[in-house]
Amino acid sequence: MSAAILLVWLATLWLARPEPVVETIERDDGSVSRQAMIELVEPFGLPVLMLDGQRIAAANAAAREELGTHIIGQDARVALRHPEAIELLKKPQGRALVRGLTGARSIWQVSRVPIDERFSLIEMVNRTAEADISRAHTDFVANASHELRTPLASIIGYIETLADPDAKVDEATAARFHATVLRESRRLQSLVEDLMSLSRIEAEKHDPPRDRIDLGQMVSTITSETAMNVGDERLLVETGEAVVMGDRQQLDQLVRNLIDNAFKYGDAQQPVTVKIGIVRGEAELVVADRGEGIHPDHLPYLTRRFYRTDPGRSRAAGGTGLGLAIVKHIVERHRGKLDIASTQGVGTTVTVRMPLAIAQPVAADLPLP
Repeated sequence: MSAAILLVWLATLWLARPEPVVETIERDDGSVSRQAMIELVEPFGLPVLMLDGQRIAAANAAAREELGTHIIGQDARVALRHPEAIELLKKPQGRALVRGLTGARSIWQVSRVPIDERFSLIEMVNRTAEADISRAHTDFVANASHELRTPLASIIGYIETLADPDAKVDEATAARFHATVLRESRRLQSLVEDLMSLSRIEAEKHDPPRDRIDLGQMVSTITSETAMNVGDERLLVETGEAVVMGDRQQLDQLVRNLIDNAFKYGDAQQPVTVKIGIVRGEAELVVADRGEGIHPDHLPYLTRRFYRTDPGRSRAAGGTGLGLAIVKHIVERHRGKLDIASTQGVGTTVTVRMPLAIAQPVAADLPLP
C-alpha cells in the first residue's frame, strides 16, 4: 500500500514539472547578410563589387550596368576574365590597371579593399576618357608640329638659296622663290591664327553665349562682302530673320569658314548656295557647293583637326586642315548641331542648326503719375 502511494506521488511530481526553456545564444561573429551587402554597395556612383571570398556576393547598379547582372554569384576571376584582374584577386588587397575590361579600348583602375577575413570590396574607376584625352593631345601636338614644320622648311630652304652668293640665281628664279616664300609665310600665318582661334574657342566652350544675334543679317553682310570678290553670279543667297544667342565673332568665323570651304573645294564654274532661315523651330544655315563631292568613308572624320581628304589639294588651296574643326567647336558651344552630306559628282552640303533665342518680353506702358 505504501509503495502504491509513493508511486502515485512521484508520478504527480513528474507531471507537474515546468517545461524546459531552450535558450538561443546569438553569436555576433561579424557576418553580414546578403541584403545588407546590397544596401551597403548600392549607393556608390562608381562600379563596386562585394566579394565573399572570391565569389561576387553583391554588385551595385553601376557595376551591373558595366559587367551585366549575371555576375552576381559568379567567381570574380570568371566575371572579370583579365590577367591583370586575376593577378589582383590573388592578393588580399591592391590595385591594378585593367585594359579591355568592358571594351577593346577601355581602361579601368581596379582596387581591392579588405573588409574582414571573409569579405572584400572591388572598386572600379573608368580611366578611358583620360587616356583618350591624353592620346588626343599627343596626336594634336604631333600633327601641329608637322604642319608648322612643312612651311618653315620650305621658307628656310628658299631663303638659304637666295642668300647663298654662290647660288647664281637669275631674276626670274629669284622672283619665283620670293613668291613661294610669301605664299608659305601666309600659310604659316593662317595656321597659327587657326590654332589660336581653336584654343580660344575650346577655352570658352562651357560659357554660354549671351548676345542676341540675327544670323540672317550676319549672313547677308558676309555674302555681300564675298560677292564683291567672287562676283554675284558665283553666290546664290537666301536669307531671313533668325535670332540666336551667340558670340558674334565666333558665328562670323563659322559662316566665313563654311563659305570659304565651299569656294575652295567646289566647282569653280558653279555657284555656291547660302541659305538661312527657321526650320522646325530652329535657326538653320545651309551652305552648298557643286563640286566633286566627298567619298562616304571620309565624312565621319571631316571635323578632326588636320584631317584632309586630299592633302595636296588642300594645301594648294591654302587650307590649314582646321576649318571644320573650328566650325564643330563653335556649333557645340552654341548648343547646335552640325551635319555634312555629300554626293560624289554632285557636291557637298553643310547644315548648321541652332536653338532660337527666346523672345524678349515687351514692357507694358506704365501710367504717368
